Amino acid sequence: MSDLQSPPDDALIVRIAGGDRDAFALLYRRCRPDVYRFAVNMCGSPAVAEDVVQEVFVAVITDASRYRPGQSGVLPWLLGIARNHVRRFRSQRTGLPLPDEDTRAGQILAVDRDPLIELTRQRHDDALRRALLALPARYREAIVLCDLHELSYDAAARAIGCAIGTIRSRLHRGRAQLARSLCDVRTDIVVSRTAGLSRIAALPHRAGLKSCATETGTGSK
Repeated sequence: MSDLQSPPDDALIVRIAGGDRDAFALLYRRCRPDVYRFAVNMCGSPAVAEDVVQEVFVAVITDASRYRPGQSGVLPWLLGIARNHVRRFRSQRTGLPLPDEDTRAGQILAVDRDPLIELTRQRHDDALRRALLALPARYREAIVLCDLHELSYDAAARAIGCAIGTIRSRLHRGRAQLARSLCDVRTDIVVSRTAGLSRIAALPHRAGLKSCATETGTGSK
């Protein structure tokens, strides 16, 4: 089915409420990457993120009839459900460990890299993941929704259930706190100087945020 023929998300939800399995399968394929990416960046655990994805789409099946088109948009609605489940999982399983890149879970979070800049990106990605997960949940939510998923302030506010001004404030404070946490991580590094290799790698702020995710797919501003 071409993009022009593909039904919008709102229409899929209506069809799902009526028991249309094909509509559910299409929505799942379309939105699963965003739901997973939100969850994994909120909790730092691929295993928990998978559980959250399952819970979210079970909720889609059972609660599709409660969705109100035009109020928030399907993706913010799904991320709002995911947010609630992430909070529940984190309250039940405090102290979730950050995956190590030597483990399979850590490899899921990693991306293929040029060997010459592996050290730089590994250092930045690890520091960024840890700094992001160390933020208070209210700030982390705002950054993940607005900077990673590129939702508008209005959509992010609807996903969380707060005022637009609250999103702006949390985003500003979260970015400032994240920057302070990363201030000791340099944006360049000389790789293998003893071997005669000298390459400087810079990691832009937003690209760095996105490299923490494993699956792509963004919302719209």
